[in-house]
Amino acid sequence: MSEELESTQPNLPSDPDGTKKIKPYKVDDTQPRQPIETENQTPTVEEPKTTPPAPKRSRWKSILTGLLGFILLLGLGGFGGYSSGVNARVQAEDAILIQQLSEQFSFALVDIQFGRYENARQRLEYIIQKDPNFPGAQEKLTEVLVLSNVPTPTAAPTATATPDFSGAENAYLRAQELIRAQDWTNALTALDTIRKMDPNYKAAQVDGMYYFALRNKGYDLITKEGNLEGGIYFLTLAERFGPLDNTARGLRDGARAYMVGASFWELDWEQASNNFEQVSAGWPTMWDGTMTAAQRYVYAASRFAEELFNEQEFCGAYDQYIKAASVGLLDEASLGRQNQAYANCFPAEPAPVESATEAPVETPTTTP
Repeated sequence: MSEELESTQPNLPSDPDGTKKIKPYKVDDTQPRQPIETENQTPTVEEPKTTPPAPKRSRWKSILTGLLGFILLLGLGGFGGYSSGVNARVQAEDAILIQQLSEQFSFALVDIQFGRYENARQRLEYIIQKDPNFPGAQEKLTEVLVLSNVPTPTAAPTATATPDFSGAENAYLRAQELIRAQDWTNALTALDTIRKMDPNYKAAQVDGMYYFALRNKGYDLITKEGNLEGGIYFLTLAERFGPLDNTARGLRDGARAYMVGASFWELDWEQASNNFEQVSAGWPTMWDGTMTAAQRYVYAASRFAEELFNEQEFCGAYDQYIKAASVGLLDEASLGRQNQAYANCFPAEPAPVESATEAPVETPTTTP
């Protein structure tokens, strides 16, 4: 029995002396078996796997994209500037058109007053063509068409005497005659009489006559009489009945600048020169009973140039003399300072000195 049991055990190697046996070992079948390297076998080294390089972005493609973006930004900026410019131009044109239509409407009212219905009709039709919603234009056009088609009544000869006009109607007819005669002062007196007698008598027509008389009286006071303050006053009164035309508005602005320049006379020649330069550019013959705007500008600019000359600001003085000479004649003293200022402001450059080359000196040769 013991022999059979012994035969079932594996034969284990023993120590050399045969006394000690090596314990058996278990093989772990769960772990993968590694190949046993031998002395003559070279180890296999696995090469690292390399991924193919990603395709690089083309340099020209990047440059092209940048250029396209830059061009797009320029286009957007140009379009924005163009749109802004167009809007500003349209607004300016609208403002000019409104002003022109207002002037035509005022003139149409005056034409209606004096029975010039055809002129009034043309003005009103022009206004409606440009702006159908212009306030009062359509109503006035209807009124003109009605008045122009009403036949003038012819009085049948009767034994009764011609009726004597009195009151507001008499003053109205008197005002029309005075306006035709360009007697603005008496025309305004007749219009005041109408308003005192009946404030509602032909209110629109009377307003138009007021505008016409006040505007022209103010214009004559400034241009013919040199009464700048009075002219400004009457032009301002006319503006209550309707917008002033460009000529009247420019004349009033020039008169105001003239008066401001006169307030600086002999006190601040620079300010006086600046104001009279503006007046002389638009209204050189405007005067206040003493000197015209052109004469005042030449005198004030010469005095201001003299101050600059004394302060040795020769270039500034020369510029003032040139501006004054473009409007009028300078006196002899101003002409002399103008020449000196020019010489100091633009000194002549010295001529370049040429270096003289000495000619070689020949030594005389003596003959024996």
